[in-house]
Amino acid sequence: MATDPRAPDLAGLTREFEQTLLGGERKFTRIQVSERAGISIQRAERMWHALGFATVPDDEVAFTDDDVEALRLVAALEDDGFIEAETESSLARKLGQTQSRLASWQSAMFLDFLGGSKLSADESIEVAGLLLPAMERLQTYVWRRHLAAAAGRAVAGSDELARGVRAVGFADIVSYTRLTRRLTEAELGELIERFEGMAADVVALNGGRVIKSMGDEVLFVADTAAQGAAVALALQDAVNADEDLPELRIGLAYGTILIRLGDVYGEVVNLAARLTTECKPGRVLADRELATALDGHSSYAVHRLRRVAVRGYRHLVPYAIQRAE
Repeated sequence: MATDPRAPDLAGLTREFEQTLLGGERKFTRIQVSERAGISIQRAERMWHALGFATVPDDEVAFTDDDVEALRLVAALEDDGFIEAETESSLARKLGQTQSRLASWQSAMFLDFLGGSKLSADESIEVAGLLLPAMERLQTYVWRRHLAAAAGRAVAGSDELARGVRAVGFADIVSYTRLTRRLTEAELGELIERFEGMAADVVALNGGRVIKSMGDEVLFVADTAAQGAAVALALQDAVNADEDLPELRIGLAYGTILIRLGDVYGEVVNLAARLTTECKPGRVLADRELATALDGHSSYAVHRLRRVAVRGYRHLVPYAIQRAE
């Protein structure tokens, strides 16, 4: 059957689109890319896997000049003494996880845009070429602003901040499993997007920081107990004001945490999670340390509740946090 000369060259368009995203054509195998980066194939593979990518066959031409440069940059950070060897993979892993999620969202957004437009394949590639540098500049700007804010907190922080003392909170959607059975995939996606957007806005407006969102749950931190309480109560207010959002349970704990590569760890984090499971819908529960830190604060009322037994804590005393009358 004859080929329509007016039909687009899909293979050619795909290559052009790929080169737009990758910054050039694929021309190196994995052995060649490690040689050009000046590192061993084992180290290159370790970085590649940490970034979240699958193993590439030896004979497959899969890498670009930008891949060579990226491997050189990461390797130079260790070779020049800026990071330790064990940190190299952790850094690559965190970058990969963060960027993978961002890329998934952006590609879905771009496909939605193309689906609603009447652009030809050539025009779509042209649009992608215009959007890519704009998104790169925007991401760099946002990253620098967050880096400046984080550096400012670290430099100007109190002794407590220097030790990593924070309020940690979990905000959890009530009956999420039941919602997943009742809603369509599109409806569930809209709900999660609405919840995460609301949470990000409310947490930031009240002086906290979102550490990560996990669909039905948001983990946040604040520098003081009062800020943590303000964030938690503001989240409940926002949900109560939006009839499209389900109720929340929120657990708060206060104390020393380990802050590593953008995530938080430690007993305080675990305690906040346990309190969330014990919390009634629409309420905020806190541990003894956070309740004590709020003692005498005119904006909040703290009520001691009955002792409970949860996994890892046989005699946990929760405190209900409310706004003062």
